Amino acid sequence: MNDQTIREVLTRTQRIALVGASDRPERPSYGVMKYLLDQGYEVIPVSPKLAGKTLLGQQGYASLADVPGKIDMVDVFRNSEAAWGVAQEAIAVGAKTLWLQLGVINEQAAVLAQDAGMTVIMDRCPKIEIPRLGITRQK
Repeated sequence: MNDQTIREVLTRTQRIALVGASDRPERPSYGVMKYLLDQGYEVIPVSPKLAGKTLLGQQGYASLADVPGKIDMVDVFRNSEAAWGVAQEAIAVGAKTLWLQLGVINEQAAVLAQDAGMTVIMDRCPKIEIPRLGITRQK
């Protein structure tokens, strides 16, 4: 994935569903969610354990299908095998981007999402890419 595409995604994205969110501060998903919120994104935690609860002030949902409103980007903190099912859910809710976190590599899920018209970014982390690319957002 080239830097220009990553920059465009991170600039146009407003609302992120973070699949595999954790309420444990030591987990990478927690740190990334906090960082993205601090950058001015709206971040919705998605995990069956967080359904009906709040995380970092945000309402949690069990699945992407439960999230009200549009989703610009689905950020995946699940294992590579689970990425296929998440890609299917992301397509079903009409998300524009499927972002697979560092170490989450699933070529079949990427092709599925691309064939559905989504932008796919794989094996990257927005918490690393935002400062690397010098992206600043209005909060």
